[in-house]
Amino acid sequence: MSLAVARKPLRADAARNVDKIITAARHCFREFGPEVPLQTIATTAGVGPATLFRNFADKEELVLAALNRQLRISVDPVVDGALADIDAAAGLFRVLEALMDAASADANLLGAVAGRRELLTGITGTLMESVSVLLARGQGQGSLRQDISMTDMFRLLAMLISVVDTMEPGSDAWRRPLALVEDAIRSTRPARPLPAHVPVPAPAGAAQQPDALR
Repeated sequence: MSLAVARKPLRADAARNVDKIITAARHCFREFGPEVPLQTIATTAGVGPATLFRNFADKEELVLAALNRQLRISVDPVVDGALADIDAAAGLFRVLEALMDAASADANLLGAVAGRRELLTGITGTLMESVSVLLARGQGQGSLRQDISMTDMFRLLAMLISVVDTMEPGSDAWRRPLALVEDAIRSTRPARPLPAHVPVPAPAGAAQQPDALR
């Protein structure tokens, strides 16, 4: 489920530099937030700015590469397991859980990308192919609604990823909206309570959130 970041094969030393830069980027975005300067990332990686820009044209390209790394590590194995599971609906929701967990863990990376639509298209490229397979299987098994389309799934996924903007980085507040999506697209609503409600955090220096958001 890789992002579309085209690269030529790299020499061993250049590949090591790319690895160091991506590792440093994930650390710096988590530590300092989405506005962290590229100079800080280069210093953390132990490379010069010229090396960073030789490999990544701008911050967005670096962010996409860092997200790609995280998704390959944390989501791709879950996708493989879901496709091998006899229960397609259960596999589908494990994939969505893994994706949301990764999005929450790297919320500052997501926040550093200006074009959210382009980002969503990138991170859901081959993932949506697997989701399509799981959706069709689940509908064939009678566990998922027959009237759900892949356009619906793409938009539901966009809605879920946007939840990250309403919670603290690393929070699992996404579990409740994901459960609501599951209730909506399963043919029979699961007999379980919703996950715990997590209030929307107030911006720094802002007044207390109204009751509707607590």
